[in-house]
Amino acid sequence: MTPETVMSMTYTALKLALFMAGPLLLVTLTVGLVISIFQAATQVNEMTLAFIPKLLAAGLAVVLMGPWLISTMVDYMQGLLRGIPGLVN
Repeated sequence: MTPETVMSMTYTALKLALFMAGPLLLVTLTVGLVISIFQAATQVNEMTLAFIPKLLAAGLAVVLMGPWLISTMVDYMQGLLRGIPGLVN
């Protein structure tokens, strides 16, 4: 296995991780921003007010995007497993 192969596999794994985590992070960021604007407008400074909605939004996003996340990971793993014979010299 050459260093180029290792770097290519690492790049693909990191790109996939960001691709899968990005939508979940955007959902929690958006909910956090909305809650922060609400807190600033009402001058309510309760830390738990932001935590529960972000937790619920992240859970809902995982439920809705779960099939896509699983199929993406399965496709990646199948590609890795299919490529193992080509890595052995």
